[in-house]
Amino acid sequence: MTYKTQGVCSREIHFDIADNKITQVQFVGGCSGNTQGVARLVEGMDVDEAIRRLDGIRCGFKPTSCPDQLARALKQYKAQEA
Repeated sequence: MTYKTQGVCSREIHFDIADNKITQVQFVGGCSGNTQGVARLVEGMDVDEAIRRLDGIRCGFKPTSCPDQLARALKQYKAQEA
């Protein structure tokens, strides 16, 4: 799935889900080291757990962050699957 981000440096997030587990995450743009780190940390994680951990994280004075955008992307995925 591809999610177009809003309010952050990254432009979009590509991710795959299998059996409610995150199998792959790739951020396009953004802070390379941070986005690679987030991607590696959540791979293999349950979707609901990732949302719980990442939802609401802010970047400085911005109301969102790349991890928060991933949580929003995962919420959108879950809504579409329901």
